[in-house]
This record gives sequence, structure tokens and C-alpha cells, in this order.
Amino acid sequence: MKVLTIASTAVIASTLGGSLLLSPVHHEAAVAIASPASLPVTGSGTPVLRIKHANDVESVPAPTEIYEQYVAPAPVVAAQAIPPAGYVTIAVPIYRQTRALNCETGALQMGLAAYGHYFSQDSLFAYEKPDLRRALVGANGTVSQWGDPYTNFVGSVNGTESGLTGYGVYYPVILSIAHSHGLPNAYGGEGFSPTTIYAELAARHPVEVWVEARWSRPRLGTWTAWDGRRIRYSLAEHAVILSGVSATSVRVNDPQFGSQYWVSKATFETVWRDFGNMAVIFR
Repeated sequence: MKVLTIASTAVIASTLGGSLLLSPVHHEAAVAIASPASLPVTGSGTPVLRIKHANDVESVPAPTEIYEQYVAPAPVVAAQAIPPAGYVTIAVPIYRQTRALNCETGALQMGLAAYGHYFSQDSLFAYEKPDLRRALVGANGTVSQWGDPYTNFVGSVNGTESGLTGYGVYYPVILSIAHSHGLPNAYGGEGFSPTTIYAELAARHPVEVWVEARWSRPRLGTWTAWDGRRIRYSLAEHAVILSGVSATSVRVNDPQFGSQYWVSKATFETVWRDFGNMAVIFR
């Protein structure tokens, strides 16, 4: 199932103690939603599970598909919301991921659609060639060996990270699909500086980034891929599209819930660092 959100845009404040504010996508004055926001430190703990969705078979790609509207959770505290000062936003549609673990594909779908290239998530995922071999687990319960997300989607897209039945895919595969689906000038990699990302957003180029679901920070680890590559991983691995920037924040199109919100640059940079500042810039 696909979901289009037109209801709200949020602001997630800084690591140490901001608030969550929701305002309309068009940034008109409105009553907002506020709740405490925090950023857990990296360490041992329960892995964050991504939301599961029904395994619906998508229809033939078409820009006329109908999307169910996302319903935001009930507000905690009412407050007046204002958009961050000096913001730039990009017209990127908001889609919800259609499989348990295809957030990277959902983000890719949004990036392509921003340029008028409409594809279903299943049709895009077909190019990710999932490696369905099961993970090998070490004595301490960590992953010792699994697939290579730089070359293939690792595990089942309908699996779970906590159960080690599915994981995800990294930037080279997503970039290759972007090149073959209408955006030959897209580029990506690891080690990007925040300044580069903010400059691309200011130039109205959407950016897919690898972070952790719900901006959590469970324990990081590494496994050895079947091809010998060392893979840095988190069992909360997630990908989103950045669709705006201000002096203090970036706007996020999040396929996990089909939502859109602002997150502070401090929070974004901290969590993004866990994946080596990995990104794909759509242009």
C-alpha cells in the first residue's frame, strides 16, 4: 500500500532538549503538536524495529495512482508552530514504504518523482537483486557474516532486522537505479560533509541519506560479507529523503510512516555519522 501525506510537517529539535513541532506542509500558521524529543546514545540495547506493512503487489507504474492519506498520531501538547527561519523547501512527494524493509526504495521513489519520474516501489526493488542467504551469528548474538549491501539488498525485504531475516541496501545500488531511471546526473558516496548536503538542498536537489529509524542510536557493529568486504551496520538502518533546509534544520520525507518533518542539524549530523555520511544526491 502506498500512502501520501499532505497533513503535517514537523520540527524535531536538537539532541539535548528541543521539542517536536508539527505545522502544515505549506507553512501556514497553525496549532502544532509538541512532545519531548531526545537522542539516545550509542550502546547496547533493544534494536529498533521498522514498521511492517501488508505485502500488497503494486500496480503498473503510473503517476495517477491513488495514495491513502497518512493519519498523524494524536497531539501531546498544543503549541504555536512557525517554520525555521530562512528555509528552502523542495517539492518532493511523500510516499510510505510498501514493504517491511524497503525504506531505501521508498526514498528513491520520492527522489525520482521529484523530477517527474514515477515508478512503483516493487518495480524499482526488482533492480536490487536481493541476496536471500541467512546471516551467520556469532557467539554473542552479533552478525558475523551476511550479504553485501553495497552490491545487493541483503535478506528478505519482508523480513525483520531484529530477527536477522532482512536488512537493506546501500548507496551504490540506489545510485545505479537512479541513473537508469531518468537521473544520469545523480551522484552519491560516503564521507560527504554536511556543508555539501546543505548546499545541494539549497539548490533544490533532494538528497537520500542513511540514518537510523526514529533517529535512535542502537549499538553499531560490523560483519564480513560473503565477498570479504567489512560492512558497518545498525539493526535500525533506515533511509530518508531530505527535502528542505534552514539555518538550523533539515526537512525529512520519511518513508517509514509516510510523514514529513523538520529535524535539527545537530540531530541529523549525529545519526548520519553512524553510516559514514552516506548519501545519494538527486539532480
